[in-house]
Amino acid sequence: TVSLGRRGRGRGNRLAALLGVFLSLEPVTCLDTAQSRPNFLLLLADDLGIGDVGCYGNSTIRTPNIDRLAEGGVRLTQHLAAEAVCTPSRAAFLTGRYPIRSGMTSGNGHRVLQWAAGSGGLPPEEITFAKILKEQGYVTGLIGKWHLGLNCHSSSDHCHHPLSHGFQHFLGMPLGMMGDCAGAEPSEKRVALQRRLHLWGQACALAALTLAAGRLTRLLRTPWWMLVLGLAALAAVFLAASRHVGDLIIYADCFLMRNHTVTQQPLRLERVAGLMLREAETFLHKHRPFLLFVSFLHVHVPLVTTADFRGRSLHGPYGDNVEELDWMVGRVLRALDREGLTDNTLVYFASDHGGSLESRAGPVQLGGWNGVYRGGKGMGGWEGGIRVPGIFRWPGVLPAGRVVDEPTSMMDVFPTVVLLGGGAEPADRVIDGKNLMPLLQGETPHSDHEFLLHYCEVFLHAARWVQRDRGRVWKVHFMTPNFHPEGAGACYGSKVCPCIGDVTEHDPPLLFDLSTDPGETHPLTPDSEPEFHAVVGRLRQEAARYSLSQVHQQLGSIYNIWRPWLQPCCGEFPRCGFIHPSGDTHP
Repeated sequence: TVSLGRRGRGRGNRLAALLGVFLSLEPVTCLDTAQSRPNFLLLLADDLGIGDVGCYGNSTIRTPNIDRLAEGGVRLTQHLAAEAVCTPSRAAFLTGRYPIRSGMTSGNGHRVLQWAAGSGGLPPEEITFAKILKEQGYVTGLIGKWHLGLNCHSSSDHCHHPLSHGFQHFLGMPLGMMGDCAGAEPSEKRVALQRRLHLWGQACALAALTLAAGRLTRLLRTPWWMLVLGLAALAAVFLAASRHVGDLIIYADCFLMRNHTVTQQPLRLERVAGLMLREAETFLHKHRPFLLFVSFLHVHVPLVTTADFRGRSLHGPYGDNVEELDWMVGRVLRALDREGLTDNTLVYFASDHGGSLESRAGPVQLGGWNGVYRGGKGMGGWEGGIRVPGIFRWPGVLPAGRVVDEPTSMMDVFPTVVLLGGGAEPADRVIDGKNLMPLLQGETPHSDHEFLLHYCEVFLHAARWVQRDRGRVWKVHFMTPNFHPEGAGACYGSKVCPCIGDVTEHDPPLLFDLSTDPGETHPLTPDSEPEFHAVVGRLRQEAARYSLSQVHQQLGSIYNIWRPWLQPCCGEFPRCGFIHPSGDTHP
């Protein structure tokens, strides 16, 4: 037996006491630290209507995987896109800023990026949540649709490319899926270009014939043969181009990239869904910690659906495509489970905007359903175009089955992800999004948004005011698109409703109380609402105060045209179009 002196016994007692305290501590601090730095899995559908999903009221389209995600997390019922079309909505989602702040809009009818070889795109100085999380040690990946530009001055500068905006891994379509990729209806630009080129060809041919006739009748004494030959050549070029412009679009816009390399040109439509899923599974298996943004090509036209899902739903090709989207969501979530990552991953699911009501092929509806909400994709401030599904799940942190009716924005994902990932919001710019965690966890009953603006291009169409002390959500429409035919609920015969021109400017504005009339079916009047003038006046005042200054607009016509020298190619332009030996083509 070893005898300790008094000093030794005192030191031993203190060490024993400290050891006892240490062993008695619960591992709360370690758990909290792990939870404060979760992985992020962001799932974004394309053109999905809020009424297409079971947990938002649809009983005829089967979406069990999305529904289970909502059951295990928080479902937002007033989740809003910053705009009702793809490019500006996605820019706002990634940056947490209204698209007018970043220039991701225009004032001349160009609502989205039109060509992969245009020079417009998300400016290099914009900061995405991927860029911040990459600096915090996250591995960042994007799979699927980008639609925020590629190049500025050459086909290899990649100034707008996902890898220039914080993503370390990219596999997807730089532009996105469209009917023209399959030569199908509705066409985004093929049909309009064919008509325009054909008209120009006819005009040149008519001019050549007129000159020839004038010379033969001796009414003209100019060097007629040079003019006639030149006009005839132009007519031949325009008429030939009108026949082949569809093929040009398929090669110019419908291709697949892995990082900076074009790997399929044109894209093999029937294989892309499986390729994206395998890429997501591989990413989840390899990387920690991660931010993975899966930007689905579903459910945009041409509704490319695999054989296993064709003819399964009660709603034709569109319903089939939604059910396949749900299956894809389920497969990604199962991969998360297999890797043991579910409990430490914040999962988010949404759509970039509302369903497209004008997407039709004859009598067949190829776009989504927006439930009780009026309007749809591209319709300025109407709820059907901007109110989208919004689901967050983080087991053990967010309460399962919680429903939040407060107004929230897709822009809120930026500060929420950045702060959870250990980053900080940029101090040199305005961030319009708000951190959602206190609301999602039930620590506060109200959204941090008091006012939200609803732009259509650079034009302010609508605004909402969350009047917390009265529990009401007011919304004014300063202008609304004119529907066609009269009495219809959409701009049928057009690709999308206009932002200016064929619109009605309202003075006084239309006023709705979304708390009691979410479908915007009963506009209020001074006779029916005693607070009419006070509410409209407050919203006018706030809209003027929050009026956003315009910056260089990336979607203007100069930057939104096809520039051959910016064309990404699988080979050397103009000899584009083969399969890169990277293995991206295998099922």
